[in-house]
Order: sequence, then structure tokens, then C-alpha cells
Amino acid sequence: MGFLRSVREEMKLVTWPSKKQLRHDALVVIETSILFAAMFFIMDTAVQALINLIIR
Repeated sequence: MGFLRSVREEMKLVTWPSKKQLRHDALVVIETSILFAAMFFIMDTAVQALINLIIR
């Protein structure tokens, strides 16, 4: 029970983000994910094309 009381007290000290900040952070995560997906797609396509040139 002491652990649960400690958790409750710590949760009172947590600073939760506002809706605006949460929306901004979520958009940053989505944009970064799309950027990395595009980068990996381009790199994969380039390596695949290079390997096909070497094999042929």
C-alpha cells in the first residue's frame, strides 16, 4: 500500500502538457516518422538498384 501512496503523491507532482503542446508534439512525431520512412524508402530503392546493376 505504501508503494501505491508514493505513486499517487508523485503523480500529483507531474506537469501535464496542454492540448496545444500535445498536438504540436504529436505533429512533430508524425512528420519525423514520415521523413524517416521516405529516407529509408529512397535508400532501399537506391541500394536495390545498385545491387541489380552489379548482378546483371
